[in-house]
Amino acid sequence: MKSYPPILLIVFALTYFGCQHNQTIDSQFDTTIPHNVINYVKHKDSKGNELAFAFSDQGAWFGYGLPDSSTTKIGFTGPFLMTQENGIWSSKALSHLILLDENRKTICFNSSCRSYNSHLEITWKNIDLELRQYLFFVDELTAITATKIINLSNKEASLTPQIIGTIDNKTLHLNSKGNTIIINSEKSDATGFISSLNEVINQNVTDTSYHLALQNIQIKPGKETDIIWSQSFVFEQDIKDFDTKNTNRQMQDWQNLLQANINKKEIEFIKVKSKLKEEFKDSAYDILLAKALLTLQNNYRAPAGELKHAGVFPSYHYEWFHGFWAWDSWKHAVALAQYNTEKAKYQIRAMIDYIEPNGFISDCIYRDTTIEKHNYRNSKPPLLSWAVWEIYKNDADKFFLEEMLPSLLLQHSWWYKNRDHDNDKICEYGSTDGTLIAAKWESGMDNAVRFDHSKLLKSSETAYSLNQESVDLNAYLYADKIYLTEILKELGQLELGMRFQLEAKILKQKIQTQFFDSVTGWFYDTDISGKSFIKTKGCEGWIPLWAKVATTNQAEKIAEKMMDTAYFFKQVPFQTLSASDKKFKPYRGYWRGPVWVDQAYFGIKGLQNYSFNKEAIQAVNQMLHNAEGLMEKGPAIRENYNPITGEGMEAYNFSWSAAHFMLMILDGGY
Repeated sequence: MKSYPPILLIVFALTYFGCQHNQTIDSQFDTTIPHNVINYVKHKDSKGNELAFAFSDQGAWFGYGLPDSSTTKIGFTGPFLMTQENGIWSSKALSHLILLDENRKTICFNSSCRSYNSHLEITWKNIDLELRQYLFFVDELTAITATKIINLSNKEASLTPQIIGTIDNKTLHLNSKGNTIIINSEKSDATGFISSLNEVINQNVTDTSYHLALQNIQIKPGKETDIIWSQSFVFEQDIKDFDTKNTNRQMQDWQNLLQANINKKEIEFIKVKSKLKEEFKDSAYDILLAKALLTLQNNYRAPAGELKHAGVFPSYHYEWFHGFWAWDSWKHAVALAQYNTEKAKYQIRAMIDYIEPNGFISDCIYRDTTIEKHNYRNSKPPLLSWAVWEIYKNDADKFFLEEMLPSLLLQHSWWYKNRDHDNDKICEYGSTDGTLIAAKWESGMDNAVRFDHSKLLKSSETAYSLNQESVDLNAYLYADKIYLTEILKELGQLELGMRFQLEAKILKQKIQTQFFDSVTGWFYDTDISGKSFIKTKGCEGWIPLWAKVATTNQAEKIAEKMMDTAYFFKQVPFQTLSASDKKFKPYRGYWRGPVWVDQAYFGIKGLQNYSFNKEAIQAVNQMLHNAEGLMEKGPAIRENYNPITGEGMEAYNFSWSAAHFMLMILDGGY
């Protein structure tokens, strides 16, 4: 592991924007990471859809936005609660500050906003006063809002501060205990707490609103004072360990805690940046890198309910993605391992918690199964050993390899016992419940054209296979054998490692001969007999290059098609289906034409594996600069992209897209 020097933070003037109001001021907390990379102000996309994104950190199950320029509420929007249903906005501003002057009149301000990977920041200003308001997470339970009030005038300011808020969701209810505001929900066992560090001299609480009157303050000219409050949301399983006294200590130490969080983000950013390919070390790529890291951060959730370990949602912004998926998890873990191997390990463990004795790993798991049931109908492609090996490469933790090995071996054997209908050591995708839709889900490419005419074959009461053998699945299994060989060598289990090495050699030859059509120069799925090609040119055809299982000649043929504008090299290259296919649907075709970033990454890495480095760099550049909003401040990373126009499609703030955009610009590509 490399060691990194302490971060030296350079103090410089910050130009505030966002909230449609610009002015230049000095900031107390500085960071070299680009700011405003995701727009947290409620806005509309190019289609007129209203979007409200949430900033979150530390694995918290809640997040916040920034107000627009019309607001008079001195505070942050939200919180957005992932503690109930599939995410709700609880309020336009659950806690905001009002300042009254000596005549009991409300003081008005102009505002400007900034967002950072570490915190949100708003500056409120008029001719006499400047307020610098910061919101950051101290842990997975608590966010602190600190407002620094600076007297700009030449006379003493006498102010009456009040903290007020309302609930906008009918399932939430307010009450109080002492000076702490309590939030209860009809839809969740999570309890909310709002506490003020400043003395509360009077309070009024109803079912939907509260009002805390604070002690009057006097600020001499040029001096400042702080108003500080916290919001916490705690699941019942954690309530016994939640300590409001500790929250008070955190509020008292807010400046040091915020600075520590800034330093942590700086270290992670610099760590990843140090791994960039030479072609992507220019500062122009800092926005993309910061956005990728922030997307993974906003989707990172602490253990809760059925989720026994922390991990990453595909997207908090899409209501049905509030859980952990198997192959998403493996991909997230590879990216997380580049800067935080502990988080990467948690992500792996979260899925391994649900491995069955026979090695089956479920498709997806959720916090609350009364909202969504775990999906045991199918598994997902075998990328687990890849993820574990990439984590090990970054921290050399043999204990983790030992911990994972039994699960890796079980999961690998499960495919051959449950997805090899004709026992020829070539596997098929399938399902446990005998449904065709679940069998297609197992591939991860739900509606791919290659499955349009597939049928199911029954192997047992709990094992069904498609009547086709898939090239990508068997290439993944080849790679799985290679990674298992390396892991076993590291653990000194050479004999077992030799067995997997021999199996890989045999499988390699089968893949090269069964799945490659020398006439059209592409890898295809075949029927169950292995004798007839299912001639759909899709992204599965370059997975053998990622797995290093193709011959040099085969790789040359594949690369030729990949770089051909008639097939896959469009404005945003390496889409899921060849543009030459009559069923090609680039706009909202899901797996029938859009670019999915994970598959594009596998294609780019595949080119690199066979020394098509120039082509790989060309593809990355074309993708990054033509995919909508990637290199700009504000737009979110999307689930997939239109290869013809570059338009982002489907879910916003999509984690595996963020993970693979990051991976494809790193040296080595992983």
